[in-house]
Amino acid sequence: MPLHMIKLCVGVDSVEDLEAWVRTRLSAAPGTEQSHVTRVMPKRAAEMVGEGSLFWVIKGQVQVRQPILRFDAIRTEDGIERCRIVLQPEFIRTRPLPKRPFQGWRYLTAEDAPPDLGESMDLSDLPSALRRELAELGLL
Repeated sequence: MPLHMIKLCVGVDSVEDLEAWVRTRLSAAPGTEQSHVTRVMPKRAAEMVGEGSLFWVIKGQVQVRQPILRFDAIRTEDGIERCRIVLQPEFIRTRPLPKRPFQGWRYLTAEDAPPDLGESMDLSDLPSALRRELAELGLL
C-alpha cells in the first residue's frame, strides 16, 4: 500500500484556485516541473515515489491530491538545504475530509486517505463552498 503526504494549501480558497495558480506558474516558465519546496526531506520518501500522492488541505478540508513523482534535495539561495517535491500537474479530487490545521506536512497512510471522487461522484461543477458544506454535514 502506498504512503502519502498531507499538507495545508495556504493562500488558496478552492481547488480551482490551486489549479489556476499552477497553470499560471507553469506557463510563465515553460519546461519547468510543478514542485513544492518544504524544509525537511521525508525519511520515507522511497515509499511515496511513483505510488504516493500529496493530499492538499484547502479551507479546512482535504479536497484534492497530486501524484508524487520524486523528491529532490536542493540548496536554496539562503544556503539552507531543503526538499523539493516534484508533483504531476494532475489534480484528482477526493471526497472532502475535514482536517484541523497543522504545521509542515504529515505522512498519510492509504487507509486514512480519503477516496477519490471518481466519475460517479463528479462534484467539480458545484461551488467549493457548497462541497465543503455538504462534507461538513456528512453528505459526501
